[in-house]
Amino acid sequence: MVLRARLALCAAAVLVLAGCTTSDSPGSSAPDGRANIVFVLVDDMDSGLVQYMPHLQQMQRDGVTFSDFTVTDSLCCPSRSSILTGKFPHNTGVFTNEPPDGGFGVFHERDERDTIGTELQQAGYRTGFLGKYLNGYQPRAPLGGDRPFVPPGWNEWAVAGNGYANYDYNLNVNGRVEHHGRRPEDYLTDVIAKRGNAFIRANAAEGTPFFLEVAPFVPHSPSTPAPRHKNAFPDLTAPRGPAFNEADRSDKPAWLRDLPPLSPEQIESADQKYRKRARSLLAVDDMLAGFQRTLAETGQAQRTHLVFASDNGFHLGEHALEAGKQTAFDTDVRVPLIATGPGVPSGVVVDRSVQNIDLRPTFAELAGLPPRPDLDGMSFAGLLRGGPPAADRDVALVEHHAPRNGPGDPDQQKNQEGIPPTYTSIRTPEGTYVEYATGEREYYDNRTDPDQLDNTYAQLPPDQRDRLHRTLTELAACRGNAECTAAAKAR
Repeated sequence: MVLRARLALCAAAVLVLAGCTTSDSPGSSAPDGRANIVFVLVDDMDSGLVQYMPHLQQMQRDGVTFSDFTVTDSLCCPSRSSILTGKFPHNTGVFTNEPPDGGFGVFHERDERDTIGTELQQAGYRTGFLGKYLNGYQPRAPLGGDRPFVPPGWNEWAVAGNGYANYDYNLNVNGRVEHHGRRPEDYLTDVIAKRGNAFIRANAAEGTPFFLEVAPFVPHSPSTPAPRHKNAFPDLTAPRGPAFNEADRSDKPAWLRDLPPLSPEQIESADQKYRKRARSLLAVDDMLAGFQRTLAETGQAQRTHLVFASDNGFHLGEHALEAGKQTAFDTDVRVPLIATGPGVPSGVVVDRSVQNIDLRPTFAELAGLPPRPDLDGMSFAGLLRGGPPAADRDVALVEHHAPRNGPGDPDQQKNQEGIPPTYTSIRTPEGTYVEYATGEREYYDNRTDPDQLDNTYAQLPPDQRDRLHRTLTELAACRGNAECTAAAKAR
């Protein structure tokens, strides 16, 4: 396994001198065992875009990359709800971006009083949240009060509603609304980066452990780059992998099988979108570099974990689909997760299955808190430090409800025919299995068919079909760590 091979190398003394660290290294962890955490969560980033972020690539060399990190749904609001709560959508009640089965309103009523923010704040951490929260949240929304709403659990709050364009937005700063216009200094990614650095400096001066989530709106459309990056990558085109504009989709479900191939105009549009997406992430790369400089300058680098992830992936031409997400394909559900910090070995790739529900319990363990049995996720702090997983769970669950795509939904796709119907899916190291509400089924062998071109469900033996269905059914109903771990092992 990649992890074991890399760790064996890292154990050699010569490589320790070259940069590998362990939790026993002098000064490598917080004196009281409570590490700081800076969590940067971007919006709609597919894993292929990592190659255009040089500082993020340096983080890979300095830390750990999780190559099999998946989300509970390839849609903003359900994924972010799972991250904040450590629970699957069937336990948060957030399946889409809008009520009655999603959006900020549902999360506010059901889940908001028990999140990673409330948990760490109650444990004595200073907590901050900057950027994008949940779809439907608006800085001016009073929710029955006389001040702009700040959710529980956050000492520092600077969050926009419709900040996708990165200009001309309102920012709720600790209950006070600030309007930002179209000046270069109003560029939202840079604004929250500046606030993030100020948060780190203030809490470093106080000596209080802190947790900071910074959530830029990029590379979500319109993928606006910072002015300094507007001409970057002039010749970049969308990747033309084996799945790009897939011609033969006769084995696919009806929602995908009947789509026409991409036209030359659609392909050109995909290339333009890809360039903008890559450009928009350069400011995030600058943000990461800035956070690391500030941590070093304030003496916090050896007690702070810097974690980078995306809320979901993105397809751009694969399987003849125009720009979008929401499918069970790896392009949409398998996303970057990269981490550095005390006790984290250098240059390690972990190929064990990790899911976004596991972020909350991991952050809690890094903060020295005991595990919560009521959470669906489990900590991967052991893997982060170069050790074994907390439990052997190698099945990831994806739950998707077909959205209504109202006129105010920023995730409304141009081509509604390219949105899958409601489905539930599991992803294992061996394959991806999907059950649609229409009764259709898919299975892709991820070992022999990494581009997921051939749906081989019809060729599976009956006993394998039964095992896949049973595992999916049990996971989609599980509640709590023990039950969800047992369901994942049922296969």
